[in-house]
Amino acid sequence: MSLEEFLHNLQCDINRANQPNWEVDWEDAPLPYKLYRGLPVVPLSLEVPLSFTREQPPLKPDVERIGHFLWYVYGMSGVSQSVHPDDFGEESYPIHSYRRFAPSGGALYPNELYLYLKLEDLPQGIYHYDAAHHRLVLLRDGNVDSYLERALGNRCEISTCFATAFVSVRYWKNFFKYNNFSYRLQGLDAGVLMGQLLETSKRFGFETGVYAQFLDSPINHLLGLSEGEESVYSVIPLSVAATNWGGRGMERKVTAEELCRELPAISLTHYERSEKVREFPRLLEVNEASKLDCTGDFQKVAKQPGMRGGEKEIHLPEIEYCTYDFVEACQKRHSPEMDFVMGKVSQEQLAVLLKRATHSYWFRSDLDNVFDGKEPRITIYGCLYNVEGIPNGAYAYDSVRHSLREIGTGDYRLQLQSGLSLDNVNLLQVPLCLHITGNKDYFKDSLGYRGYRIMQMEAGMLVQRLLLSSAAVGFGGHPLLGFDTAVTDGIYRLEAENLTSLIQIPIGPLREKAWLRGSLMS
Repeated sequence: MSLEEFLHNLQCDINRANQPNWEVDWEDAPLPYKLYRGLPVVPLSLEVPLSFTREQPPLKPDVERIGHFLWYVYGMSGVSQSVHPDDFGEESYPIHSYRRFAPSGGALYPNELYLYLKLEDLPQGIYHYDAAHHRLVLLRDGNVDSYLERALGNRCEISTCFATAFVSVRYWKNFFKYNNFSYRLQGLDAGVLMGQLLETSKRFGFETGVYAQFLDSPINHLLGLSEGEESVYSVIPLSVAATNWGGRGMERKVTAEELCRELPAISLTHYERSEKVREFPRLLEVNEASKLDCTGDFQKVAKQPGMRGGEKEIHLPEIEYCTYDFVEACQKRHSPEMDFVMGKVSQEQLAVLLKRATHSYWFRSDLDNVFDGKEPRITIYGCLYNVEGIPNGAYAYDSVRHSLREIGTGDYRLQLQSGLSLDNVNLLQVPLCLHITGNKDYFKDSLGYRGYRIMQMEAGMLVQRLLLSSAAVGFGGHPLLGFDTAVTDGIYRLEAENLTSLIQIPIGPLREKAWLRGSLMS
């Protein structure tokens, strides 16, 4: 099977993409966090503020403030214990999950967060955020501004940034459960974490830019990662000073090989709970094919065509003030399963939900000719039911015009339910079933195989905005990948636009399920 067929099957026929006869060994499962051994650590303050009365001023942070920031981005926020309804009995075992504000498929959290920090009360260097202990682990000390700038193709003045975040993927952390399907999920999970990082940055007064193109091996070498186990997916500088996000350009092309030679390798050890780590050759193969080895390979992506016209358009109520209580939304965010309850949704609730999510989604991206991210590469479609003043049907949301474009009328809930691979959500109780769609060819002509994971990340970034926006209006949202894209693509007639459904998010009122849930906040 070629890589192109593999990526196609990840979207359309997961059974063909996965390794056959797969059995999950839960007894040998990895930990949902990475633990380094024998390295200097910096404990972070546990006195985290539980409310933001206003956005923080744009001041360079100290260690205490960076600790608060990291906890909201990726810290442990709670622990839950639940039992599947079908498993009650003498032999039933509770399921323990460690929760963070950013959701993850199966609560497995395949991503890790690293930072290059330059703070006055901390040695400069590369750190890993140890979420299990809420602390920083020093991996490499020293100033690496020039090295990092060249790894990004001189497209950002790292010297003016107080920090640079690196979002990586550790393959085994969810491959053990999801098999090759984990490749699709890892990109989405990385995007969800990135979305949470960008939203948290706004509250702390930090400016950010997202770089999805960089020299992979030099970045992994900088962090001391073994590319057979883990690789960086995105680089996000953070600044409170004036920064040239577009950079000054390269005087000459730089290769990964020559840049790696500038820094000595670092030998790091970490604890691996799994006694037997199985091989994942497909993931390594597609990751290798996605790597960039020369700064001359960095590309831009052309503007996307606007939505086709001619269909009936429904303008949603205008929303002037789109902010919300970020902390409250993080705390309330919940992914219901059989806990949705049908309720009437007002046009204003729908308008607020969509406007907040898409307004906050704008970000600086290294893929855009104009570094503002205002030409989205992904769009929102939805099947609506029981929404006040809007006929039941399938719609596309136009974020620029803040309107719905009618595609078809009717009740699509049974059709969507039939497309689920697991009956873990009752879509008959869901008024809003949203779908994030993207380019069917993942911009392969411009970005190669790297385009696939970039598209998944950008979808994940929007997913987190939608989930926070849903929580802010009192709804729950449950991201789903176990659905038949042929069904949803057919409903929205996406073939004509060369689009496909990337993820499905049922959203609506909910009741709390039976679970023992503990907060880590006092």
